[in-house]
Amino acid sequence: MIKVDATNERFLKTIALQTDFAVVGGGLAGVSAAITAARHGLKVVLVQDRPVLGGNASSEVRLWALGATSHQGNNNRWAREGGFINELMIENTWRNKEGNPLLFDALLLEKVRLEENITLLLNTSVISMNKKDKNTIAGLRAYSTQDFILYDVSAPRFCDASGDGILGYLSGAAFRVGAEGAEEFGEPFAPDQDYGELLGHTIYFYSKDTGKPVDFVAPEFALKDITQIPRYDQITSKSHGCSLWWLEYGGRLNTIDDTEAIKWELWKVAYGVWNYLKNSGKFPEMVNHTLEWMGNIPGKRESRRFEGDYMISQSDVIEQKRHEDAVSFGGWAVDLHPSDGVYSEKSGCTQYHSKGVYQIPYRTMYSRNINNLFIAGRLISASHIAFGSTRVMMTTAHNAQAVGMAAAICHEQDLNPRDLLLEDKMSTLQTRLLRTGHFIPHHQISDCENLALKAELQVSSTRELDTLLPGSKKADLNAARALLFPAPQGELAEMSFVVNADNDCELEFQLRTSQVFGNFTPDTKLKSKCILITAGQNQQVTVQFDHQFDQAQYAFCCVMPCEGVSLALSDELISGLMTVSHIADPKVAKNAVQYAPEESGFDSFEFWIPERRPGGQLPAVSFNPPLQVYSKDQLISPYRRPFIESNTWVADKNDPEAKLILKWNKKQSISRITLSFDSDFDHAMESVQFGHFDRAMPFCIKSYRLLDFSGNILKEDANNHHDHILITLEKSIETDGLILELLESHGAAVAVNSINVYS
Repeated sequence: MIKVDATNERFLKTIALQTDFAVVGGGLAGVSAAITAARHGLKVVLVQDRPVLGGNASSEVRLWALGATSHQGNNNRWAREGGFINELMIENTWRNKEGNPLLFDALLLEKVRLEENITLLLNTSVISMNKKDKNTIAGLRAYSTQDFILYDVSAPRFCDASGDGILGYLSGAAFRVGAEGAEEFGEPFAPDQDYGELLGHTIYFYSKDTGKPVDFVAPEFALKDITQIPRYDQITSKSHGCSLWWLEYGGRLNTIDDTEAIKWELWKVAYGVWNYLKNSGKFPEMVNHTLEWMGNIPGKRESRRFEGDYMISQSDVIEQKRHEDAVSFGGWAVDLHPSDGVYSEKSGCTQYHSKGVYQIPYRTMYSRNINNLFIAGRLISASHIAFGSTRVMMTTAHNAQAVGMAAAICHEQDLNPRDLLLEDKMSTLQTRLLRTGHFIPHHQISDCENLALKAELQVSSTRELDTLLPGSKKADLNAARALLFPAPQGELAEMSFVVNADNDCELEFQLRTSQVFGNFTPDTKLKSKCILITAGQNQQVTVQFDHQFDQAQYAFCCVMPCEGVSLALSDELISGLMTVSHIADPKVAKNAVQYAPEESGFDSFEFWIPERRPGGQLPAVSFNPPLQVYSKDQLISPYRRPFIESNTWVADKNDPEAKLILKWNKKQSISRITLSFDSDFDHAMESVQFGHFDRAMPFCIKSYRLLDFSGNILKEDANNHHDHILITLEKSIETDGLILELLESHGAAVAVNSINVYS
């Protein structure tokens, strides 16, 4: 029994925490920064003001996490983010392919708790901070609402990934709110006052069918007159979850100070929409449905943006500008919403895509005036227009991995964030990121410490891209279809397809490439061939384009629309090879062509996009002579995914014991090996609501063994589903060779992107 005497003065319990790196905000960005830093030796305190991690991706908001893949609805092929966030999404798809947000919560909590270097403070809000001097944060104070504890956290370096930028705000870091004028960054798309300067918040709901009639009595505050929503005719019986992203409000208000008022208006709207579905009489199919879940906090889109040494703007995104300090990339459309949100008569969003992914420089990821403050998440240094693309969660998480790695290097060398701009240090940051499976487009850095580059490389066999045999399915040419394939340098081989035709006709084939290497927008037509087809089934049609490629690159063999004609499809899947069609995905585009307004600063171009599995089969095709695009040399290419070339070694399909061997002319001391398999970087892997056909990507290696030349097994796994395998040996070994035995994939041809070895 505890008995406490009366007193006039009491104090909250206070705990002091000294750490190497303090991260504020537990969304996907904050989690990625914290875990990356912790895995590289830093003690990290992660301060999160909610009971769960994930921010807008958590079960509290339930927004799908997306990035450059854009639901696979734009031309950014093999563009899923790499590193830790890719590890997370692969694991979520493996465990939770149905997209249950509660399971995604649990996975995030598990990942953070497994890191012994992280101290996680949930339900804990930053309330103040103190400084060492005018431009240096010394510590922060945070309050836990669950146990009434004050935490004083001191650290040499901080990261604000809090969404609204509470630490940056209190520290005096320079920031912006609202849209820049068109003239500041030369942004033709800058909005006028009628459209508005801020994106609003959203709350939506989920329902479920109970199998029997369910009544619903709307709360008094629910919207009564649904016609107050100008776009109410977009509401259907399938409207639930993230598909109601456009229930948006608050863009005309202060999206920080007015959050509670915005929340109440959104509850009014969301309950009003549900009442309309249940009680208007227009949706009899909803009679058995009940309201299963309603958001209790709004998902926020925009508030503060902090100024770094560079502000990424519209031209960086659309022109795909190159940066020496690139550490990440984006690819979501410039996606802006009218500030009146759900009450606007305008379209719920205006999306314009670039022709490919764009680099994001490191200079956007720290404060220009607070020396030891990193910024991550939607806070990074971007104009309002560029923010329309950089704000999405997978992009912010990929950026934040760079922040976490930068914090580790700063800790090791006692540096401030800006100091990493020095050339040798920036190269170190980029190289160390790439070693984790991170991706920086157009950044080729030779990792001189990689012993695999000094080894003789041997493989048991190599797949020639020769023939994909017909299966049982076919694809009608009611829209243009294309085989996207890696074309080697030199003369292009003739290509033969298996065609079915109801009538005699003329079939047009086009050879296209992208104007910019690394893009997958077929905006350059090289050759066109028209071939007369007679009525008949399973006839082979051969096209020879008579074209020389001056260097290896991806190309499109486009088969243009033709009524009554179909292509035979193959059942085989091969890494780095894809079918795309000239169609639109209504989730991200209104038309199969992006028609950019004049003087908007955007490009007009065609969308050529894939179909999700189990669709999207390759055409039955043969190359004569076969293409040599999967050689062992691809294992030491500068990229670990299809990009400009296949960057993949594929074993022959008849190889019963596929293996690759590294052999050195003298023994090497080895302590770490990384293996890179193919996890289908084109698959979007949305975290929630979307279901996924595969638990494990069919291209990925399922079963493998790694041995040294003495026959010692260094690593084996019979049920792998990850693409980036880090093998850290308990103690270094001395060997003159390694053997990687590839025993089974998850269904596709056996393939490896790279093997890297370090002493």
